[in-house]
Amino acid sequence: MPETKSYSGSCHCGAVTYDVELDVSGAIKCNCSICSRLGAVLAFAPKSKLTLKSGEDALVDYQFGKKRLHHRHCRSCGIETFAEGAMPDGTPTVAINLRCIDGMDVDKLSARPFDGRSL
Repeated sequence: MPETKSYSGSCHCGAVTYDVELDVSGAIKCNCSICSRLGAVLAFAPKSKLTLKSGEDALVDYQFGKKRLHHRHCRSCGIETFAEGAMPDGTPTVAINLRCIDGMDVDKLSARPFDGRSL
């Protein structure tokens, strides 16, 4: 059964900090061109569950391909902490880079492969 917990995360330099309520049991490792280069391990949550504590002015947007996702990264250190998009039903969602969650050991997660390269 899914278990949602509260986590805190940040970029490398600490300019962007946030809290998020998240279930990490559905974590994925996407093979699209950006995720494979980032080494991102992602988990998804409704955007309403993300609270940006600092760094809104430090976030830069990057889009590619079909431009469905807004990849948010820190202007200073370049780390992508999360991406924003929408579920198929239109619900705003965030994809959290679990490598940016404080104390998270992504190697202990059972992240499943996701074929984003074929989308």
